Amino acid sequence: MTAPLRSLLPRSPRAARAVFSRMTNVLIAACCVVFLVGPTCGLTGTYGAGAALVRAQTVYFERWGVIPRELWSGATRALATPLTALFVHGGWLHLLGNMLFLHVFGGMTEARMGRLHFAVFYVLTGYVALLGYAAAHSGSDETLVGASGSISGVLGAFLYLFPRARVTSLYPFLFFLPLRFPAWVVLLFWFALQAVAAQRDAGGPGVAYLAHVVGFSLGFLYAWVRYRGDSVVAGKAERATEGESQP
Repeated sequence: MTAPLRSLLPRSPRAARAVFSRMTNVLIAACCVVFLVGPTCGLTGTYGAGAALVRAQTVYFERWGVIPRELWSGATRALATPLTALFVHGGWLHLLGNMLFLHVFGGMTEARMGRLHFAVFYVLTGYVALLGYAAAHSGSDETLVGASGSISGVLGAFLYLFPRARVTSLYPFLFFLPLRFPAWVVLLFWFALQAVAAQRDAGGPGVAYLAHVVGFSLGFLYAWVRYRGDSVVAGKAERATEGESQP
């Protein structure tokens, strides 16, 4: 981080998110708008009902999602699908889960990187994460959609940049009690779950756990390479942007 950017950092996490999270909000809004105008939201009758709706959803995912076999066939159109797929979601839970993670971890990461830098990082990380998943399932004809690869990249970068930030988490095995833990505990636990699931996911697309692992690893490595020389500055910035106000 350069000195001018450091001088612009707000004094509290809440102020940091308010000032710097504009791009995060734009990305959340874009995903929500795309979902609401598509056939998977179920709020409009534009796409019909029953079998007609299912057909419309299938065509929609095949057009905008990643199909690994087509991606590696050399078709020019398919090369754009890892980008378009980042803004397409398969249902309400898929959308809301991804957007919640982006909201919680995106603002502070954007504050450290800057808006344009964060946007490029988000898109490229997600694109490469989907490519990695498609490479591992190169013969599959199943479609892959969602912003999980990009958001996993944000989580990886957040882990390096703000390991001591405290986040509220709900754990089913603890009866969904809201507990606050350091980010490094929450994110490493999440990453371990994704890695285990990815090893068991030999049957092809379902939940793209491998894309999560690839995205998270890329995000962490990028933040380490980009910001490792700013250890002193980062230490000061952490005290200014981490604390109990983190969601």
